[in-house]
Amino acid sequence: MSENKILFNTGSFDGISEEIGKLTTNAEESRLKLTPDNADSGLAKLVLTLVELIRKLVEKQAMRRVDGGSLTDDEIERLGETLMKLEMKMEELKKHFNLTDRDLNINLGPLGDLM
Repeated sequence: MSENKILFNTGSFDGISEEIGKLTTNAEESRLKLTPDNADSGLAKLVLTLVELIRKLVEKQAMRRVDGGSLTDDEIERLGETLMKLEMKMEELKKHFNLTDRDLNINLGPLGDLM
């Protein structure tokens, strides 16, 4: 599921170990870590992650409907405007809580990354 994969490496063992370390570090960084000190930002991260996941699902469904030809031109226009506003609001909220797209991609352990 992860885009970071080692497919073939002719380098030294140290080089392979370094690449594996990078993959492990990236997975560790993307896990949700809640403590009493960061509960506010942790909760914001969780909520924004769920909102972003739902936004992407809605966007994909909208594109299917557009591609399927089941929408009028006015509906397509409103849908596009709505999706654009949602994306802008998400960017605003991520900025407010000092989060990036990478922060919202929570690692689900053996299931891989959420998005």
